[in-house]
Amino acid sequence: MKISGNAILITGGGSGIGRGLAEGFHARGNRVLIAGRGRDRLEAVAAANPGMEFATVDMTDPDSIARLAEEATQIFPDLNVLINNAGMMQTENLRDPASLATAEATIATNLLGPIRLTLALLPHLTRQADAAVLTTTSGLAFLPLAATPTYCATKAALHSWGQSLRWQLRDTSVKVHEIAPPYVQTGLTGERQAADPRAMPLEDFIAETFAVLERDPDAHEILVERVLLLREAERRGDYDAQFTQFNTMMEAPGRGGA
Repeated sequence: MKISGNAILITGGGSGIGRGLAEGFHARGNRVLIAGRGRDRLEAVAAANPGMEFATVDMTDPDSIARLAEEATQIFPDLNVLINNAGMMQTENLRDPASLATAEATIATNLLGPIRLTLALLPHLTRQADAAVLTTTSGLAFLPLAATPTYCATKAALHSWGQSLRWQLRDTSVKVHEIAPPYVQTGLTGERQAADPRAMPLEDFIAETFAVLERDPDAHEILVERVLLLREAERRGDYDAQFTQFNTMMEAPGRGGA
């Protein structure tokens, strides 16, 4: 995708990686619309970045997603980039039947939400001369954190779904990219993750992500160096050892997600 001159919709743009991407694209000469649940947070981000637009959405609600798609194309009639970034991550005890509620909410937010929004906007995006769909997955799509099984499963599903989307759109103007972060200092799982020294500083992640995009705008997967331990475990042939080592480490005090 091109780095500047776009009209971009970013879900989950009120905090964390979504806000970092939104501000990074905004600073690079793009028009940006951020979307999420919390109006106050979105409004504060937009106020800090003059010219940035915002809209509220509930990514678990099909009607809310449909409204966002309509609103986004009204705000930006030339909308040409969708960044699916909104998501939730919670621990689950799979021995407890009550964990089903968390699993269902995670699937609705992380998997069905991006699919619904992408399909709602694809007719519009395919009419643009130069368009892109980017989806934030995770290094955990490739090597899961056992404490957050449904989160990891949804990210693995988005990776697979994105591959199929890319193939089906190969003869259109829409490019499909995947951003797979490592464990980053955000509030995704709470304040502990935001301060965890084992996590990659958010500013460093955003800077390296844009460096990858600028170096290779056609990359299918946008990967920072720090995520390769997870992404390449299967290819290296040390998946089982890395799975055990990673999950043992993340069970220590201060654990979080990616």
